[in-house]
Amino acid sequence: MIQKEQIRVIKGLLDHLDNKTNVKADGMIKNPADTYTSEDRFQMEWNNFFLNHPQIIGFSGDLPNKGSFMTTDDFGVPILATRDANGEFKCFVNVCTHRGVIVENQRRGEKEKFSCPFHGWTFNNRGSLVGYPKPDHFGEIDKSCYGLKELPCVEQHGFLFVHPDENGVIDTQDLLGDQLIEEMESWGFKDLILTQEEEYVTDMNWKLAIDTFGETYHFSTLHKDTLFESFYGNVQMFDTFKRNARLSLCKRQIEDLRTTPEKDWDVRVGSLPVYFLFPNIIVNVLEGGIIVVKEYPLENSPHKSVSKVSFYFTPEAVGYLEEMKNGDEESFNPYIAFGEIIRDEDYVAAAASHKGLRSGKIDHILFGQNEPALHHYHNTYREALNLEPMPLIKSK
Repeated sequence: MIQKEQIRVIKGLLDHLDNKTNVKADGMIKNPADTYTSEDRFQMEWNNFFLNHPQIIGFSGDLPNKGSFMTTDDFGVPILATRDANGEFKCFVNVCTHRGVIVENQRRGEKEKFSCPFHGWTFNNRGSLVGYPKPDHFGEIDKSCYGLKELPCVEQHGFLFVHPDENGVIDTQDLLGDQLIEEMESWGFKDLILTQEEEYVTDMNWKLAIDTFGETYHFSTLHKDTLFESFYGNVQMFDTFKRNARLSLCKRQIEDLRTTPEKDWDVRVGSLPVYFLFPNIIVNVLEGGIIVVKEYPLENSPHKSVSKVSFYFTPEAVGYLEEMKNGDEESFNPYIAFGEIIRDEDYVAAAASHKGLRSGKIDHILFGQNEPALHHYHNTYREALNLEPMPLIKSK
């Protein structure tokens, strides 16, 4: 984030603190309960936001070396992503062209060739079929016609984008816009190192997980013994970038900046910038790295989801973590706090919300004027599905 913008965000948060105010929408909105429970709506989401939309599958740190690979099967198409001998990012459908078997089953690793476990057809990390057993028995084929199906993919600003449709288009300018691209580039995401991955499976709609990141109104209640000790609740700044947004949470440490020259302000000292990258990615920017949450439906259902959480840190932060560990791998876990808060507090509440919505006894939930990130996300969501926006209800 450029320094001028960091100063604006910090000044805005300090102003809210001093005046006991908060960022405000122009009113409240009612979000229909079937947003989270409708099977028909879910199919619309799956087709529009997952099968036919560019996906962020990770960051440059997921493929750190030539020969690195990763696989994912989160949005209906099995993906094999590689970094070839030239350092180029490639993506393929992870399906053997012989009999349709998944070729690579490991989550990640390093290898230059991938052999199908069924008959041993072998592909290189550029997707080409390089060999198959007993061609004299099987029959001669043109190997150039039987490579893995390649998918559109782009590595920019540290992000790894892939489109699940081989005819799809990835236009990061259109997806992010100039201002957000500049901001993403300024964080240096491309230099971060992947250090940890976790998964939280919950009986709730995937959007309810995203909603938990969309306000700090709940901090003084749900997180009174955890996050509320480090953050001021119900104090935030909010900015939009096309379909995307940034919610800037207010740390109690912001008080240290009152006596620091503006030119030396680092927004991450006094705030936690949280980016919402439409439709399903949350990026939390820390002083030494980022925590990324990718949210997906499970079991072709609106009633179950998984949060895939990845921790990326700068080389300096990784070195610090190694020093802190000091040979005590079992007891030292710098990632446990995130899980205990998000999984054991936010998602427990969100799952309870989903259970309540499935009861059919309420027809909507209410987003307050102090929850503009939720206004923006859900009206953007509706616009993307060609649904009418939710009208504002003016406060009395």
